Amino acid sequence: MQGDMIPFYVLSLLLIALPNTTTDVINDPYARSSRRTLTISLNATTPSSLPPNQPLSALPPVTVVRALATATATANASAPATAKASASATASVTSSAPVTESSPVLLPPSPPTFMTNRSVAFCSLVVVVAGCFFRKRLRTVKERYHSKRQKKKVGNDMKKTVESLQFRLETIETATNKFSDDNKLGEGGFGAVFKGTLGNGHEIAVKRLSKSSTQGVQEFQNEVVLVAKLQHRNLVRLLGFCLEGEETLLVYEYVPNKSLDKFLFEPKKREQLDWSRRCMIIGGIARGILYLHEDSRLKVIHRDLKASNILLDGEMNPKISDFGMAKMFGVDGQTQGNTERVVGTYGYMAPEYAIEGIYSVKSDVFSFGVLLLEITTGRKNFLGFNCRFPTLLAHAWQSWNEGKGLDLIDPILLKDSCRPDQVLRYIHIGLLCVQEDANSRPTMSSVVLMLKTETISLPKPERPAFFTGRSANVQDQIAANSCTINGLTISDDLPR
Repeated sequence: MQGDMIPFYVLSLLLIALPNTTTDVINDPYARSSRRTLTISLNATTPSSLPPNQPLSALPPVTVVRALATATATANASAPATAKASASATASVTSSAPVTESSPVLLPPSPPTFMTNRSVAFCSLVVVVAGCFFRKRLRTVKERYHSKRQKKKVGNDMKKTVESLQFRLETIETATNKFSDDNKLGEGGFGAVFKGTLGNGHEIAVKRLSKSSTQGVQEFQNEVVLVAKLQHRNLVRLLGFCLEGEETLLVYEYVPNKSLDKFLFEPKKREQLDWSRRCMIIGGIARGILYLHEDSRLKVIHRDLKASNILLDGEMNPKISDFGMAKMFGVDGQTQGNTERVVGTYGYMAPEYAIEGIYSVKSDVFSFGVLLLEITTGRKNFLGFNCRFPTLLAHAWQSWNEGKGLDLIDPILLKDSCRPDQVLRYIHIGLLCVQEDANSRPTMSSVVLMLKTETISLPKPERPAFFTGRSANVQDQIAANSCTINGLTISDDLPR
């Protein structure tokens, strides 16, 4: 590309020098007497390479340009001698007879058209524009080259990261006693989860994807790449993976207390969740989602937040798990997307996502609002058919509007030393998160601030989504945990 630009610059220099040579000759004080003076002055500086007795207009422009450039350089090097020669030539011509037609005249009466100042200015402008164009093209090529190198570097770094996370199948089979039922922790929509112990005594949880799992290779790679990059105390930590033969395995840190739903929806275990622990769990989940939305290197939308995907460690600290359905965005400011394949769990999905396939950070806010209402009320937001009871959202909205908010509080909490006004404030925040209009829902940063600061006044919530939703009786609710409706999976409540 640079080679194409050289002729333009050379031609520009020649064209700029060319009129200067002509002007200098015409303006020479020794060359003003007549046209013959001009002719002889040019003859004194014209190189011998030009054919004799031919006007310049009859010669090729390239030949004239090259010859005049050479003459200009020679004339500049011997200016005094040229001046003297011009003076003597002027004197001799003035005293001599008029020049005949046979006299050699190398220049026409006026400069050629291509030698005018306007033409030079135009040619110079063309050269400048062409130079800018080629510089822009060169810059574009360089940017593409560096972008390609950066992508290659990122790909190599990711490859090294993935390689460092790989487990051998033999190692995992030894740790789980070849996936024995005694080590089975539970089973979800994508497969079973087993407890294992590595050779160094470190306990792990192995997620074994079933062959008929709806989570394909893309979801598997998605979860590996996402969770490997995410580091937060309220996110489950991915230790590695294995992809050998027909086995597709994910290795996580072992969380002894399993999932939140095992405590929240079982009356005996729910008693272990006093108000202080529930506040800790709610705050931890909120901070984990805030990290995904705003504080991580990539903006992550989980898309499947629910009680069974919240794990509890030995100190009952919550950890968000299962990133198989998560979507990530770069740092370009994108905040939402659209999909034709809607996946998730009824009762936790935002209406714009369930109906139109539109997901955003506000769809995660909706799921968090459902979780917040479930934790404060101790009730599950079932969505079924042949309804007898309203959904949790509909019940909460109706009770709130009727001034019966205290009826929503989990009776176990009323026995505790909790402050009813604080529980009602959390229910109020939950109703703000599940509003039907996504634009009316707060961001997770606002939610975290409202949870921590009681002095912040809360706006009045609008009607939640699925207000007219239906729910089933107890038998239908239990059966709903293992069914699929309209292609949307409803995961069971077994621990992960």
